[in-house]
Amino acid sequence: MAPSATSPNLPPANTASDSFIPLIDFSPLLTGTPSEKSTTAQSILRAFQTSGFLYLHSHPIPPALVSSVFAQSAAFFARPQSQKDSLSWTSARSNRGYVTQGREKVSQLASKEDVDKLREGNPDLKESIEIGREGEEGYPNRWPDFEGDEEGVEFKEVMQEFFGRCKELHCLVMSAIALGMGLGEDFFASFTSKGDNTLRLLHYPSVSKSVFEQSKQQVRAGEHSDYGSVTLLFQDQRGGLQVMTPSGKYIDATPIEGTVVVNAGDLLARWSNDLIKSTKHRVVEPPAVVEGEGEAQEEYYPARYSVAYFCNPDFDRWIEALPGTWEGEKGGKKYDGINSGDYLVQRLSATY
Repeated sequence: MAPSATSPNLPPANTASDSFIPLIDFSPLLTGTPSEKSTTAQSILRAFQTSGFLYLHSHPIPPALVSSVFAQSAAFFARPQSQKDSLSWTSARSNRGYVTQGREKVSQLASKEDVDKLREGNPDLKESIEIGREGEEGYPNRWPDFEGDEEGVEFKEVMQEFFGRCKELHCLVMSAIALGMGLGEDFFASFTSKGDNTLRLLHYPSVSKSVFEQSKQQVRAGEHSDYGSVTLLFQDQRGGLQVMTPSGKYIDATPIEGTVVVNAGDLLARWSNDLIKSTKHRVVEPPAVVEGEGEAQEEYYPARYSVAYFCNPDFDRWIEALPGTWEGEKGGKKYDGINSGDYLVQRLSATY
């Protein structure tokens, strides 16, 4: 069942995820008074400063569209492998196309050689397709537009609409951060106008429990932080996402119907001079399911689907410490300035 955007089923009070990852009502930023907008913006900024993660409910993306995206995603990954392979991801600069299981290895490692060694021993158990801004010259999206493929046409239409809706939400979240920091809610508008973002559809295929028993280091997606400014994550109800607390312990980011999980990325932490946290997270196996009887009985982990929208400053923008984060007693700028697009390519190049 795909998430919806209204009437969230809230988790029980005082759960670990509830106490660390706040649940925030986004509606005041859409229809509230200036005072209500300010209060909500401060709550969002505080969440990014403390946990780096938050749940947003009452956001503006229609639940029917989210459901359609999940249905289209499942249909895409059910296509013949040969079709998917013909749409393969080609380069970090393009960052578009299909990524087969085991090709990407997310981690905190910066060296491609180190990542390759880690991938060889414990590959990530997932496949994905990356969709970028439509119309970027020289970097076309890899749509399943095979001759006579009506499902491919519908897939493209749904994903383009969803991409646009997520871009709007990205701009609203950045506006809230700016408002919370006292920069004025339009501060980031010139950094987000193009929408140089990536929509990623993810499929974690069902897998036997024995795979994890044979390798204690095996996870569906390894420990990592995200690279850009913020990520919008839509989960199915299977679960498996875990977030690291300040003590180094992992807790479940339990799926909550009607919400989007939002987390800060490494570039936003750098941009804010580490005022904002980019928190490590991973995807592990959810509760196992038993199938069969007697000697034929087997425990396995069902398939999981998620949809991530990775947000970045426009690729032609120069990123350096934000006003109010480094002056005077704050100790100066911790990082040199960097071009947004160059930074992302550097990070992606080590991952694939």
